[in-house]
Amino acid sequence: GCTKEACSFRDNASAFADFHAQRVGISMDDVAKQAEFSSQHNFDYPLLADTDGAVAKSYGVKRAIGLLKVKRTTFVINQDRTIRAVISSEFNMNAHVDQALAALAN
Repeated sequence: GCTKEACSFRDNASAFADFHAQRVGISMDDVAKQAEFSSQHNFDYPLLADTDGAVAKSYGVKRAIGLLKVKRTTFVINQDRTIRAVISSEFNMNAHVDQALAALAN
């Protein structure tokens, strides 16, 4: 899940660049774990650590219970910090990139 989704954002770098869009990944993993993950998969975009879940909670994607700590969600955010699109899919990892690019095109 996470690997396929993150690699899809990496593999579509030029499509996001066409829209002058900055890709950023965020999870509740610590910085060391993210650095290792990023290095293993040659990511060309930053991964941010939300170890206490404050960001996830503020965006309404933190789960109260369960093995998965957050809902798999992509936010397309304008430069003025307004949310342009919210993409949620636990199973279709390609939906995140496809729908984010569609939102940028509109």
